[in-house]
Amino acid sequence: MTKMLPLRFQPSALAVLVAMSMPIHSGIAVAQDNSAESKLEIITVKAQKRNQNLQEVPVSVTAFSGEQMAESVIKDIYDLQSNVPGLIATQSQSATNSSFSIRGVGTSSQNFGLESSVGMYIDGVYRARQNSIINNLVDIEAVEVLRGPQGTLFGKNTPSGAILIRSVAPSHDGGDGFVEATVGNFGLLNLSGAASLSAIEDVLAFRITAFNSDRDGIVSDINLGEDVVNDRNRWGARLQALYTPNNDVSVRIIADHSEIDEICCASPVFMDNYEARDVPGRYGTDYLLTNVFNAHFFAGGDDFYNREIAVNRLPVSTIEDSGLSMEIDWQLNENLTFVSISASRSIDSKDAIDADFTDVDILTNINDSQQSSFSQELRLDYSKDKLNVIVGTYYFQQDLDLDYALNGESQFEAFYNAAVYPQVIEKAPAIQDLLDGLNNLSTLSGGLIAPAATPSESNVSFPHIAEQEHESFAVFGQFDYALSNEFTLTAGLRYTEEEKDLYSAFAELNPAGEQYTPANFADGGVSLGLALQNIGAALLSGQAPAAEDLSTIAPLQSPGWGIPFIGAVTSPRPDINEKLEDNQITGTVKLSYQPSASSMYYALIGTGYKSGGTNTDRLAEKLEPVFNAEKSTSIEAGMKKDFPAQDLRLNAAIHKTDISDFQANTFTGTGFNLQNAGDLKTSGAEIELTWLPSAMTEINFSYAYVKAEFDTFLAGNCWLPSTFHSDLDDPGRKQPTDQFCDRSGDRVASQPEHYAILKLKQDIDLSSGIYSYLQVELSHTSDQFTDGSNDPLHHLDAYNLVNLRFFMNFSALDLDVILWGRNILDEEYLASTTINTPVQDGKISSYVAEPATFGLTVKKRF
Repeated sequence: MTKMLPLRFQPSALAVLVAMSMPIHSGIAVAQDNSAESKLEIITVKAQKRNQNLQEVPVSVTAFSGEQMAESVIKDIYDLQSNVPGLIATQSQSATNSSFSIRGVGTSSQNFGLESSVGMYIDGVYRARQNSIINNLVDIEAVEVLRGPQGTLFGKNTPSGAILIRSVAPSHDGGDGFVEATVGNFGLLNLSGAASLSAIEDVLAFRITAFNSDRDGIVSDINLGEDVVNDRNRWGARLQALYTPNNDVSVRIIADHSEIDEICCASPVFMDNYEARDVPGRYGTDYLLTNVFNAHFFAGGDDFYNREIAVNRLPVSTIEDSGLSMEIDWQLNENLTFVSISASRSIDSKDAIDADFTDVDILTNINDSQQSSFSQELRLDYSKDKLNVIVGTYYFQQDLDLDYALNGESQFEAFYNAAVYPQVIEKAPAIQDLLDGLNNLSTLSGGLIAPAATPSESNVSFPHIAEQEHESFAVFGQFDYALSNEFTLTAGLRYTEEEKDLYSAFAELNPAGEQYTPANFADGGVSLGLALQNIGAALLSGQAPAAEDLSTIAPLQSPGWGIPFIGAVTSPRPDINEKLEDNQITGTVKLSYQPSASSMYYALIGTGYKSGGTNTDRLAEKLEPVFNAEKSTSIEAGMKKDFPAQDLRLNAAIHKTDISDFQANTFTGTGFNLQNAGDLKTSGAEIELTWLPSAMTEINFSYAYVKAEFDTFLAGNCWLPSTFHSDLDDPGRKQPTDQFCDRSGDRVASQPEHYAILKLKQDIDLSSGIYSYLQVELSHTSDQFTDGSNDPLHHLDAYNLVNLRFFMNFSALDLDVILWGRNILDEEYLASTTINTPVQDGKISSYVAEPATFGLTVKKRF
């Protein structure tokens, strides 16, 4: 029986634009090679800002069409990573905290002073905040993931790569509209649709796209409800206009708005600290919380996969993202095109979490931010005979405002006095001597000298604001020149200037909303001790103590004097008022060799960088608030080869990247340490293979090996859980009193060395009017450290996932029906982030990965 292809697979103009190939179907096919020699598709990408055959582009790229993403039930960027070797996408404490890395180099989004190592572009517009692209990917023409520095054509904040997303443009022909519905377990319901309208034939067309996504949570709270946390509640809409007054000019205007309002994200206990594993009699905060505060106890271990938590209030995570852009393409003559892309965007986010992760009312955290930006790119594209040239300018302006507060709630004082204060005294017994001295003076004076006050209070707050004004300007150019029929030289440079005005203000407020006056322990308490001696001497001689001495000890007589000892998150910090000016030159040189139409070999060297900035959080006292730009230099060699007779495609690359002044942001359990860590080195290899052994069968295999480790990192985080549970001191600690440890030679957190995925697709003949296939996906992720300290107790074992889908297209109806399952064996594994539970030494929490999910998707085109 002859296999009948669905309508969209027929050789129409639409199929030319959206059909797919590449390993794991990684590409956008613009034509089908129907010759007898090969069934492999030709794939067009815009990795160099112009249409090119992927097999002729000297860049490591994985690409997907929107149609293939829909068939694979890839709903957002987190699902996409399972199909892209070398890409890691994670979410931690809220929807606003998303992190992306490529080839071992990425950026935590926990600090709003950081910019991304992976450039994010939607319809040619740069997205400065990583969380602006986490919403559902609906009505998408293509996604391209570019690996390696992209500092020439895409500019700053691309030292490890870039992700390019293109939406479907308005059309006049019709037939590209659709409605789609997905239902699944955990109450999943996704609805989406799009349609084009031709207002003036061949001149003006509009397109409207909308979606809504709802799902119950996958984590339950013992007190607050079943399946309530890590839910989905998001929607969005996009309105476009395409104006083509003649064959030489097109103007595309896009307005979009999306919102996320979710209960996210849960972090169940992975390892408790009720009693140390290898030190009998050492009890941690779980012992205290359970027996004194009646908290719900979670043992961690295998119980982690029950996906249960107990908190006082459910986490809140909201995002509103809006934008307006205009792209003008003007064909000036046969060889020269002018391109202008203008965009204005804003994104507001707010998250609020129970920051102690227990049902004792200790800490809450509120993070409210607003970002607005404007960007303008002007470009000339020239193409003739052996030469292609792109030259342009780029301007970017951004305002960022952050309002943050850590609050000590109703049981903060009791917890501090019972759990934190004893540790403070144990580490610094001289403090107790000072307090005893003050209390003795109080007795001696008959109460005229007030005694030491309680070291903590409840209902306190530690807010700070951060404001940033940012301008950036760049000029760039790149050319491709055919040295011969086989050799092509590509070279480019980009010059970038940027300026940032940075202001942060910190406060420590008592229950009345008044600023605390901290006691001076900076000199080891010497000043306090001298003041107490002077007061004692004055009292014994019958004289009045000096006002200066009374002022020195006054903070010890005020409630809450001990709060700063919790750590950086509550310690007083001076305001930051900085102006940063920077300029960088980035570039690339590539040489490609194409001995035949089916083979291409290339070698390149490229550079990129990420902006410097200021830490918008409180940080450890010895760390500088301002950090420098992060710079990368990468070398790569690759091949892209088709074997037409065997219907086989093999693309491979090896790479090595050196990062200087890597911007590390690591959580200690009492705050984030953001700093220039030093030098980071990554190296590895990637393989993507597609094989069509028969007309009915397709096999795709992708593999990435990434070795990412610190060459130098002298002031990294130290082990916490292993020290608590086993008395093991961190080997990176040079002196027993050191706050920081040497992490040189350690692996980068949340970066597996090996990732592989195998896809087996088998077409099934059901009838002449139905095209169907069954596809199985097997993925392997190797072990990793999920914390920057490389503490052995933060080690995550390798895991394997199995996805399955059965696809049917009813050609007469142009209707798709997809039965799908992800992680169908319900593999129990951690998301790639674990944390030291705040102010609870020896306790580890982890963010959850999705369990087995199943569903049905129906898509109707019109």
